[in-house]
Amino acid sequence: MDWQRSGLIAAIVLVFGFLFIEWNEFSEARRPIAQTLVDNTLLVPGDQNPVAQEENFSDIPKIADPIKQPDTSEVISDNARLVTVRTDVLDITIDTLGGDIIRAALRKYLTSLGTEGKPFTMLNRTQRHTYVAQSGLIGPNGTDSQGERPQFKARQDHFELLDGQDELIVELLLEQNDVLITKKYIFRPSNYLIDIEYKIDNRGDKPWRAHIFGQIQRDTYNPNTSNAMGPRPYLGMAVTTDEKNYKKLDFDDLDEASFKSEKIGGWVAMVQHYFVSAWVPDQNQINQFQLRKLGQKSVYAAGFTGPGTDVAVNDAAVITASFYVGPKDQHGLAKMSPHLDLTIDYGWLWWVAKPLFAGLQFINNIVYNWGWSILILTVIVKLLFFPLSAASYRSMARMRKLQPEMVRLKELYGDDRQKLSQETMALYKKEKVNPVGGCFPMLIQMPVFIALYWVLNESVELRHAPWIFWITDLSVKDPFYVLPILNGISMFVLQTLQPAPPDPMQAKVMKIMPVAFSFFFMFFPAGLVLYWTANSILSIAQQWTITKKIVGD
Repeated sequence: MDWQRSGLIAAIVLVFGFLFIEWNEFSEARRPIAQTLVDNTLLVPGDQNPVAQEENFSDIPKIADPIKQPDTSEVISDNARLVTVRTDVLDITIDTLGGDIIRAALRKYLTSLGTEGKPFTMLNRTQRHTYVAQSGLIGPNGTDSQGERPQFKARQDHFELLDGQDELIVELLLEQNDVLITKKYIFRPSNYLIDIEYKIDNRGDKPWRAHIFGQIQRDTYNPNTSNAMGPRPYLGMAVTTDEKNYKKLDFDDLDEASFKSEKIGGWVAMVQHYFVSAWVPDQNQINQFQLRKLGQKSVYAAGFTGPGTDVAVNDAAVITASFYVGPKDQHGLAKMSPHLDLTIDYGWLWWVAKPLFAGLQFINNIVYNWGWSILILTVIVKLLFFPLSAASYRSMARMRKLQPEMVRLKELYGDDRQKLSQETMALYKKEKVNPVGGCFPMLIQMPVFIALYWVLNESVELRHAPWIFWITDLSVKDPFYVLPILNGISMFVLQTLQPAPPDPMQAKVMKIMPVAFSFFFMFFPAGLVLYWTANSILSIAQQWTITKKIVGD
């Protein structure tokens, strides 16, 4: 039996399996179920009465959507209630009914390349799509505990962060009997993190008590549907717990059961390709987290409830939380809360992927082109593994040199498998060839190559990043399929430099592999295909040099 060839096929299958993990479903994206009109009722799930018990706040409140208008393209609400905010990186719309963020567009990230590209909209509340960030106060004196959302007042309907400003504060005011509640949104330049403050000024004659909550409501709409045959990155929720730094729960998980946890600090996020939104509560307090499906609709909620805050008579207090809506910035997310950067999902090989990304970013800071950075990093990784690769290729070259003798043994002992196996092993021993010597070095390198694959697939920096000529966006497929074809050719050439499998079935499988990879790579982002093609070409050069030295022709 050709153990080396079997091992190589197993290795290729392993790589192939990792390539397509988590995206082997190619169904069309599901549209959100049409939502029925409901009253603005604040309910704890499973309870048909407004929140009444003072300390039962492990459940994030269920806030129904306002009655929607027939408009299907713009934000749905009474325009008189809307407050718009513009910074250098964000366009935000706040509904003064509840003080929720109902639209968030990223000004630095466009929907498409060219002059027709518009800022990429993450959060939006329309007739067809629900993705909003809600926050409020619940409890004995909470503004959201009596079945209706509070109607805040704003001094103006538009705010803009001007050049030179360190921050922009948007204040929403609410008078609750003799208590003045000010909800502040604090924006800073070049920053996707929004601080939220509730200032409670108790001018009444009774103590005041409430809990802050924040939640993200979202339907199942997937904005990443342009490439149905390419990799399908994760879309769903995530939370950090004491047991698991990064716990993912997709929509199907929440169809089966809700999830609750408690943690000092913590965060809860809604994750999609390249972008993430997340609530980051006070990191010094114990917070309750809950992820669940809302009723029978295809709308899901992920949020937190903070501890109770007491405000004495003639006293004031401030309750804070933060909301992030923006790109998966590895360094920025890590500073906001522990493990929030894991929403950049490199899988179980994150410990390999992070240094690779750091290297890729370092190279790009020098060459200012992500395409060339990918090529340079591929060369560096190839050089680092040169000794292992050389050992593998030398083993293959020796095996190729023995092919004529192995064919002769098969002709002599083809009907006696036991004798053929004995003679083959004797030949390996005589020529000092390890039949699996070419497999183990390749297997050792696989984690690095797979991790680099996920780095290129997850890095928002590659979105709309050009390389040369026709490759104007490394995050989408090659429009002319040049790179996939080159990759297939390079795989075929590499096979000709390796020992031919004696088994006809194995030979057929090996011939199909370049064609199969070329087909699938037609739908892969150009940056990924560039990496695999460059790696194959470098392997050809290394294998050819070693084979020529050992075989001699």
